[in-house]
Amino acid sequence: MNIAAHAARAAEGITPEIVAEHGLSANEYKLLVAALGREPSLTELGIFSVMWSEHCSYKSSKIWLKKLPTEGPQVIQGPGENAGVVDLGDGQAAVFKMESHNHPSYIEPYQGAATGVGGIMRDVFTMGARPIANMNALRFGAPDHPKTRHLVAGVVSGIGDYGNCMGVPTVGGETNFDPRYNDNILVNAMCVGLADAGRIFKAAAKGIGHPVVYVGSKTGRDGIHGATMASAEFDDASEEKRPTVQVGDPFTEKLLLEACLELMAEDAIVAIQDMGAAGLTSSSVEMADKGGVGIELELDRVPTREEGMTAYEMMLSESQERMLMILKPGSEKAAERVFRKWDLDFSIIGYTTDTGRLVVRHRGIVEADIPLASLAHAAPVYERPWTKTEPQATVAAEEVPAPNSQLGALERLVGSPHLSSRRWIWKQYDHMVMADTVQRPGGDAAVVRVHGTGKGLAISCDVTPRYCAADPFEGAKQAVAECWRNLTAVGADPLAITDCMNFGNPERPEIMGEFAGAVEGMAAACTALSFPVVSGNVSLYNETNGIAIPPTPAIGGIGLIPDIATMATLALKRPGDVLMLLGAEAGHLGQSLYMQVMLNRSWGAPPPVDLEAERRAGDLVRALIRSGSLSAVHDVSDGGLLAAIAEMALAGGHGVVLDAAPGPMPAHAIWFGEDQARYVVAARPDKADAIHKAAAGAKVPLRLLGTIGGDAIRLDGEPPLPLAVVRAAHEDWLPRFMAHG
Repeated sequence: MNIAAHAARAAEGITPEIVAEHGLSANEYKLLVAALGREPSLTELGIFSVMWSEHCSYKSSKIWLKKLPTEGPQVIQGPGENAGVVDLGDGQAAVFKMESHNHPSYIEPYQGAATGVGGIMRDVFTMGARPIANMNALRFGAPDHPKTRHLVAGVVSGIGDYGNCMGVPTVGGETNFDPRYNDNILVNAMCVGLADAGRIFKAAAKGIGHPVVYVGSKTGRDGIHGATMASAEFDDASEEKRPTVQVGDPFTEKLLLEACLELMAEDAIVAIQDMGAAGLTSSSVEMADKGGVGIELELDRVPTREEGMTAYEMMLSESQERMLMILKPGSEKAAERVFRKWDLDFSIIGYTTDTGRLVVRHRGIVEADIPLASLAHAAPVYERPWTKTEPQATVAAEEVPAPNSQLGALERLVGSPHLSSRRWIWKQYDHMVMADTVQRPGGDAAVVRVHGTGKGLAISCDVTPRYCAADPFEGAKQAVAECWRNLTAVGADPLAITDCMNFGNPERPEIMGEFAGAVEGMAAACTALSFPVVSGNVSLYNETNGIAIPPTPAIGGIGLIPDIATMATLALKRPGDVLMLLGAEAGHLGQSLYMQVMLNRSWGAPPPVDLEAERRAGDLVRALIRSGSLSAVHDVSDGGLLAAIAEMALAGGHGVVLDAAPGPMPAHAIWFGEDQARYVVAARPDKADAIHKAAAGAKVPLRLLGTIGGDAIRLDGEPPLPLAVVRAAHEDWLPRFMAHG
């Protein structure tokens, strides 16, 4: 229903239908009335609806998120601010976060993805950091679904155009195709920035009588009820929600970035907040609440780009490229000069007060007068009923049919939608702008130089949804562990993670059970690996017509390489080097890509994650990298050992001669099992003995795999598979799909 219709009906009183259209239950409306002590106005109802939405209040997830470890000696700022902050030493800090823009990207893929990128960058530079790298984690439906190609094209274009226009490199990410995302794709955007560790800006609006300043773009009607839409499942009428998708302008965002950083160099800002989900409402409420003050807004002073906007529309608009600031009194003129210089709107739209209330005036009328505590803290917190996901039985390798040819199976795997090259995607991103990208997309982790130093920041995004669907606890453990491994594989000390928790409807006990299991798994892994959670996002109601996505707790992690001269890559570099496997082999084929691609089915338990083994193997690999012992490193994940070796061979352009798989396990379990805590490493032959001794001392199993050389992958007893054939299979699928469907 449009705003005018809402207003006409509200004039006759807030009806149960209007309440339901705002996403509030009858009981929640009773709590609202009790908090106000009266019936709300339409504007007040709109404000409550967004602040009490799942997207803003975390009412179904809050009690579970408290289980996550959020502290550590490296943590400067944990969850609760616009982004997390970790110490990099030398007075420098990394600021980073991941967020979802799932529903908007399904409805309008280009703008949905673009504004997701814009929003996450604002979260980072709001903290006083200059964004230096973007990542993304994308989940699309089956390749043969009629919408998939359109959605891929729109999302990738939106991400690329926004990041490229901002001059921030998009350095990596991951993309999955799975029919369970057919009607609800996931677009998770991550941004990392660099800041002075002593000048981190926060959102607490401390002080009375301080000016509340609106800066950036003008307010329009785009994005109204975006937070509410993000807190509801889809149905067949979801296309009608297109008007709730925001429209982005990266050129204005670039100006806003530079203006904010310029003003941050002065002593003018008390607090600053991005106008993200729920726009002016959430930014003003959150700033005042964190500072323990009240806030009064004069909406006549809000810059608008459309005629006749109401208070309801201005408070709920999610127009992009806007910030709210609390300035020190006396600094208004200096701040205005900065923003006018960058050709941006600047308006003092209110003041902080000592009332503890949000008061909104428009055209001389008080449109809202709400105790802030009722918006920020009185939202209902639910302990939703939940049922544990029953683990599936472990699949014995002997139960899984073997291929006629191991190398033939490898060719099919690397050419499948699951393992094929994502080059078509990342070629559309400028991943070299700023000239600090040291390791480009395609490796275990992206690496960007900490500008002006010899240090590097490693960044990775990871989750394996098929594991999480089979066992949310083990699947979430694996997501954290794989992110930790990917950072380790380039030689980085893992520092901390951000997360994007994508799940279905939490009012269904089985979905809430998936969420609970995933949080417990993440908590276990983050604790064991000293890998705290410093920021994140929860995205629920990712389902259409009652069919939910697989549980998808995406993990974005960063790590520090003290000296990028020691950085490792996965590319095989020298003929004659030996290839070794570090880590235990169990031949686990449950939920493997081998089963999915070769047998067109998935069943069984996912591979278990031994966190002590992860720690031992990762610490060993990091030490070997820094000692200069290894010439190439790659973690073993999707597709198993043979897929990892093929990726290393393709990256370096060198073939390999592999020894036969050792018994007694079936050969296909050795080559395609997805056991965790494993790395393939390459080294000069004269270093092999020392590596063996180091592995024995660290209690990490080691097996010699073969040697580097030639132009094919050679496996005892099979015809060689030329690298040119592997490369064609690996590189051709995605461009062919996007060109022809």
